Amino acid sequence: MKRFGSILMAAVLSVGLLVGCGTSSSGNADKTPEEWTSLYSTAITENGGEMVEYNPVMTEVDEENALDTMVLETLGLTEEDMTAYAISISMMNTQAYGIAAVMPAEGKEETVVTGLQTYIDRQKQSFETYLPDQKEQADNAKLETLSNGTVLLVMCEDQGTVFENIKAAIEG
Repeated sequence: MKRFGSILMAAVLSVGLLVGCGTSSSGNADKTPEEWTSLYSTAITENGGEMVEYNPVMTEVDEENALDTMVLETLGLTEEDMTAYAISISMMNTQAYGIAAVMPAEGKEETVVTGLQTYIDRQKQSFETYLPDQKEQADNAKLETLSNGTVLLVMCEDQGTVFENIKAAIEG
């Protein structure tokens, strides 16, 4: 009888979870975080241009790799702010380059957008009197929340085209 009760309780909890996983306001219930991460990584790798070769896409933080932690700190984000993400940014102060696709954790969209906007603003300021071509890239950075809830940042050469191609790949 105990076993039957346990099975029944598990079934009730499973149904409850399924009901809770209906379409969300951000439209992201159709994919798992792993699927979003894979989609983001592929979209950036295939559409991000030459700089992705030099700045590999990061999809998780290796706590033993200080650079991973620095990337998130540079963007003003923590892993708790994101359900899924793929990020390719230059940590060199000679490049205004960054591409990030982020599915914010519940209630963290404003945090993610603010962090990424602050990153753009710091890049603009950094190149104010240094490397005018990089300042222009920072000035033209695109930051947008897509229809499925993804927050997409593109700051690179030919960012308009890169942005549209990554957006199309993510939105399908």
